[in-house]
Amino acid sequence: MRRFALTALAVLLAGCTLGPDYRRPAVDVMPSYRFEERETRDTANTDWWKEFQDPVLDSLIAEALANNRNVRIAAANIDQAAGVLMQTRAPLFPQVSYSGSATRRRASERGSDVLSGFVSNPRNSFELLAGANWEIDLWGRIRRLSEAARANLLASEEARRGVVLSLVASVAGTYIQLRGLDDQLEISRRTLAVYGESLRLFELQFAHGQVSQMTVEQARSQYETAAATIPQIESQIAQTENGLSTLLGRNPGPVDRGKSIRELTPPAIPSGLPSQLLERRPDLAQAEQNLIAANAQIGAAKALYFPAISLTAALGTQSSELSDLFKGPARTWSYAGSFTGPIFTAGAIAGQVKQAEAMQKAALESYQNAILNAFSDVESALVARRKLSEQLEAQEALVRTLKEYDRLAWLQYNGGYTPYLTVLTAETQLFPAELTTSEVRTALMAAYVNIYKVMGGGWVNRADALTREAPAAAPLGLDPPAAAASTASSKAKTEE
Repeated sequence: MRRFALTALAVLLAGCTLGPDYRRPAVDVMPSYRFEERETRDTANTDWWKEFQDPVLDSLIAEALANNRNVRIAAANIDQAAGVLMQTRAPLFPQVSYSGSATRRRASERGSDVLSGFVSNPRNSFELLAGANWEIDLWGRIRRLSEAARANLLASEEARRGVVLSLVASVAGTYIQLRGLDDQLEISRRTLAVYGESLRLFELQFAHGQVSQMTVEQARSQYETAAATIPQIESQIAQTENGLSTLLGRNPGPVDRGKSIRELTPPAIPSGLPSQLLERRPDLAQAEQNLIAANAQIGAAKALYFPAISLTAALGTQSSELSDLFKGPARTWSYAGSFTGPIFTAGAIAGQVKQAEAMQKAALESYQNAILNAFSDVESALVARRKLSEQLEAQEALVRTLKEYDRLAWLQYNGGYTPYLTVLTAETQLFPAELTTSEVRTALMAAYVNIYKVMGGGWVNRADALTREAPAAAPLGLDPPAAAASTASSKAKTEE
């Protein structure tokens, strides 16, 4: 009989857990990518940005990982979620507290105790108690809430890894865009110099009556077209530098340059199967943890239908004289058990259960939708890289053809066989073609970055580790002399 009672007590304390246990939902995973690359390497777990072989890019990414504010916000969110988990699971254990009081009270002399002389008036009272309270989680409500809090904590950690992933890709992509704009600016300035020299020669020839004013104005229109392009590109460069500075966690200003866009070495395309995205992408892991949390909330809501059982106890001393407070007769204790349960709630609990189930359905759809978007992202990134590579080859061939066209046009013009309009037509086509080639080359380099971003991988863990290894960030504010020196140094490096 005693063994049965002990077994029953153990089962009572262990309790049960209401609600569905989480199982990863079935996902329709395609066997391979539609635009899968034939030449890939297992580089998803390496510092892929170093394959561009630009030390300046490496230093900028390291600086961003150390100083970016969004990374710090994500880290603070993790600490917050950890605190919520500690708070949520605390009721699984007895809660011990203490209290004390000291009072002096005068009662009415019309009271029966005072009139009879049994109670002194006024009266002192001293009390010192230690108490304990424990809610027995018989139906698993606290355990389900703890499960949800733990999943939210893991989701916060995955969110931080997602911030790191986006940060590295954004810094690399913005830097590539900046170097592409620098290349376009160089093309524009070189073209402007050529047009300016042609305009100067035509003005001299016009002064000696060798060419008409129409030829001069045609050359001038070329020059002004190139001149108008330069301020636009310079504005884009300044805006890109400011955006990159924000990613680096510094005040807006100039950014150091390394290799030109033509000198950057594209990284290898990482290998991977569609099924591996479920483990490699932080956003998918975060969506699954959100689903786990929503699933656990169903059990916590259903547990409200059943009574809550609590055990309480108190031990201490109580006396009317402070000198007697710690003597044996002043000792006091109590223990009790209680339970409360719902009878009629007008649908309050049913509403909570319905809400939890709806949240679980929404989280499930969000998880599955995130997977579909991930597959689409990878497919789009792969086809973009392939087609941009083909477009760059065609664009470079077009530039070579237009340069030859321009050379022949000048030969015929200098020989007196064609008017200057032929040269103007050739050069009018060549200048935008060179700019377009630079834009396509920049987009192709950015496509490699995007492939690593959408495929995820162990490199995110490596980058996340760098955020903890990095030194503390420097303050945003700089003294005016220091700020001027920093700006002058950056400008000098840029001009070099």
